[in-house]
Amino acid sequence: MNRLDPILERRREAVAAARALRPLEALEDALAAEARNVRDFRGALAAPGLSIIAELKRRSPSGGALKPAADAAATAAAYYGAGARALSVLTETEHFGGAIEDLKVARAAVPVPVLRKDFVVDPYQIAESRLAGADAILIIVAALGARTSEFVARAAEAELHALVEVHDERELRVALDAGAEIVGINNRSLTELSVDLGVFERLAPLVPRGVLAVAESGVEHRADAVRMRRAGADALLVGTALMRAPDPALKLREFLA
Repeated sequence: MNRLDPILERRREAVAAARALRPLEALEDALAAEARNVRDFRGALAAPGLSIIAELKRRSPSGGALKPAADAAATAAAYYGAGARALSVLTETEHFGGAIEDLKVARAAVPVPVLRKDFVVDPYQIAESRLAGADAILIIVAALGARTSEFVARAAEAELHALVEVHDERELRVALDAGAEIVGINNRSLTELSVDLGVFERLAPLVPRGVLAVAESGVEHRADAVRMRRAGADALLVGTALMRAPDPALKLREFLA
């Protein structure tokens, strides 16, 4: 069974409910009235050396409860103080314990770019993300398939960077054809939820020069970070290992050492 399918169905239902309360046109009007600058997510990841996207994630289907009571502002500040160049905030509620409010709070606490990590299935979520303060969004090829290029283009129109997530060679081709400038290679299987760092090692050489490669999932120890960097990672997206650590800031510094 693909673990993604039931999550996507629930997100579609949630988006429909949100749209009923506040139509897309209302979001777009609100966006037109604001002048918030978008922080440079891609630039942060492209800086010399290894970049860390540190993630706020209270729980997950694979890891169970991590830190259900985690404070978004305090977590964001700790990550930033330890050297994170960007943050990732889970905003899906049912499976990950997140909320869009977490993104707003985290972004207000730090000066670095913030990625909204969620399951984007509708253009409504792009406008919603921009209005909430996101600087980038996650676009999952396995969720959008042939519509990936449409969503990458819509994100660009909203002045958001897109982290385009792939799991295999076919999805990588879709991402590149869609014009992805940042590719996230997820080491976690969508079926068994197992992790294999060899996925990044296999796919990273296929990422063209000029496109940033982000290693997602499975980085638990400094040796894993070194392995991903040697395989070509410009950045690591790390969530579970940090949220489980007694001292997340110390753990993050360990990855960067």
